[in-house]
Amino acid sequence: MKLKWVEEEVPKNIEVRQVYAVVFNTEGKVLLKIENKNGKKYYGLAGGTPEPFDKNRIETLKREYLEEVNTTLKEPIYYLGYQYVDEENGIVPYAQIRMTAMIDKIGIKKPDPDNGVIYDRVLVEPKKAIELLNWGDIGEKIITKAVKTAKEKFGLNF
Repeated sequence: MKLKWVEEEVPKNIEVRQVYAVVFNTEGKVLLKIENKNGKKYYGLAGGTPEPFDKNRIETLKREYLEEVNTTLKEPIYYLGYQYVDEENGIVPYAQIRMTAMIDKIGIKKPDPDNGVIYDRVLVEPKKAIELLNWGDIGEKIITKAVKTAKEKFGLNF
């Protein structure tokens, strides 16, 4: 599988299959979703697949954050770029959009209506998020861009 981080808009000829975000609280910590699989913890960003009823990427993101981690997001929400994914298996390459936002409210944990799973959540420093996500160079680029954007647009001090 080939992955590439691109800090431009997604070309019209590339399908967007995911919309995820690096979201911050007022202290500059990043919210991560925790999945427990076979006794092991996996950390990720909340987000998911655009649905036909979603008006736009921001609506997809807001819906997914509410469904997966019962968290509402403040607007404006900023686009960071996309991860270009080529599975190298005959499937047409696609894009996974990454955005950033501020957390409005974190509610009680609830089952994801898509799969019934109740995800744990954690707020961590951006450097710790890079480590826990374990996405290598691309993960570091995404978090670094999110931090830069959060400083400029949200006035956060890291």
